[in-house]
Amino acid sequence: MDTTSVGLDVFFVLLGAILVFAMHGGFAFLEVGTVRHKNQVNALVKIMVDFAFSTIAYFFIGYWVAYGVTFFMSAADLSGADAAFPLQGFALVKFFFLATFAAAVPAIISGGIAERAKFWPQVLAASIIVGLIYPFFEGIVWNGNFGIQDWFANTFGAPVHDFAGSLVVHAVGGWLALAAVLHLGARTGRYGPQGRPYPPSSIPWLALGTWLLCVGWFGFNVMSAQSVAGATGLVAINSLMAMVGGIVVATIVGRRDPGFIHNGALAGLVAVCAGSDVMHPIGALLTGGAAGGIFVYCFTLTQEKFKIDDVLGVWPLHGLCGVWGGVAAGVFGLEALGGMGGVSFFSQLLGTAMAAGYAFIAGFALYWLTKRVLGIRLTDAEQRRGADLSIHSIGANPEGEF
Repeated sequence: MDTTSVGLDVFFVLLGAILVFAMHGGFAFLEVGTVRHKNQVNALVKIMVDFAFSTIAYFFIGYWVAYGVTFFMSAADLSGADAAFPLQGFALVKFFFLATFAAAVPAIISGGIAERAKFWPQVLAASIIVGLIYPFFEGIVWNGNFGIQDWFANTFGAPVHDFAGSLVVHAVGGWLALAAVLHLGARTGRYGPQGRPYPPSSIPWLALGTWLLCVGWFGFNVMSAQSVAGATGLVAINSLMAMVGGIVVATIVGRRDPGFIHNGALAGLVAVCAGSDVMHPIGALLTGGAAGGIFVYCFTLTQEKFKIDDVLGVWPLHGLCGVWGGVAAGVFGLEALGGMGGVSFFSQLLGTAMAAGYAFIAGFALYWLTKRVLGIRLTDAEQRRGADLSIHSIGANPEGEF
């Protein structure tokens, strides 16, 4: 029975890892549909290469930073011969699952810095993020490192609650992206006397990216339980309600703009991650709806008033909606509002501020150093030519371009 139970958990977490891995295709196509045609190849390549380097960084360094676990032993020991590792390689599929989360952070950043980032410097920055910056905070929230969660529990009655990563993944990724975008500056021709907004190159590709992300998100959220016994339909229904809430509000507030609508779904899903296991479905609907409004309003404010050229709007989508999700878990997770309880509003508020502040400061330092040492921005001429030809020497439709 023990072997069967472990085997079910291995399969459960493996399926979750595959679903989240598929989300990286969603990140890729969302970016492909949003950037100009001359940058589509670069968008596809960045997501795949970042995933590979991120996995290596997380395998050798990041997972140890977060959880104190290394893989420098025999395959037999890793599969359960060593008492420190569960049977049937459960620790290995858990690593796979969490690695797909870790690699989502560079995928988030990729959308913000699109069309003007040098290739190898951004790959190096992504590796440092997944090897050191991300797992440091991941270990604090999800592994109780340094006793910080104990302090929250003793001070406010509950630790910071982040079931599936509104803070650990999305807020951290979004605020790191803001730092990167500020260092990179706007794309050539985006602002100024002759500046203009660049419309998406392909709404169908953008929509495909959103659908892939939405489908995979149910693995992202539901399978964050990391065991069959811990899985609950509450997470699934809350994810669904938050997603549709984001769509509805983004449709109304965004005046039926397809970009806002498709990103509204993602905004709702980002926000519900933290409290998806403790909210009532109505609370999840309200959380997702508010996130849809936050994205539409803050995307416009960022692009037009602040003139921050965040191409896919990843700071509003992941950074701000992730922050909202962290706080919302401390509101709609309360028993008084129909939630499961076990959360503290003040823990959520302070923990959310900690996530955003840590990520922005670490990201600002990292991209400042990368900028000074290697340079991170394509030249104006390279940007006009497009990242596809400037970096990869091939366009999205080679046969039709020559």
